[in-house]
Amino acid sequence: MSKVLDATLSIVEKTYQINKRVIVIDATMTEKQKPYANESCQKSLDSLLQLFFMAQHAPKTHKGIYLLKAQAQLDILNLQLRLYLDLKLANETKIFQLLADLHEVGRMLGGWLKRVQ
Repeated sequence: MSKVLDATLSIVEKTYQINKRVIVIDATMTEKQKPYANESCQKSLDSLLQLFFMAQHAPKTHKGIYLLKAQAQLDILNLQLRLYLDLKLANETKIFQLLADLHEVGRMLGGWLKRVQ
């Protein structure tokens, strides 16, 4: 398997694992808490995964565009998870772990972006 494909699968797998953990956190929220964060985080994670797949399959000249959009989506997701903290919607430890994992995804994304530019 090629190095680029391995990196793509790693970033997708890491994002998928984050998505699963966000779903578990969302399931523990009360009905009053859910409107604040639930759908927006899920939509951001879905968009992030979609951008990774689009970048993977795009011609080399277009990959950078999708990866830059993914970086912006990752920034938005970081803010959404900080909102979980600020509004005390979830356990702080779990959110900090998610933020650390998102930071790792950001490093992986940065490396992928450097390879295509």
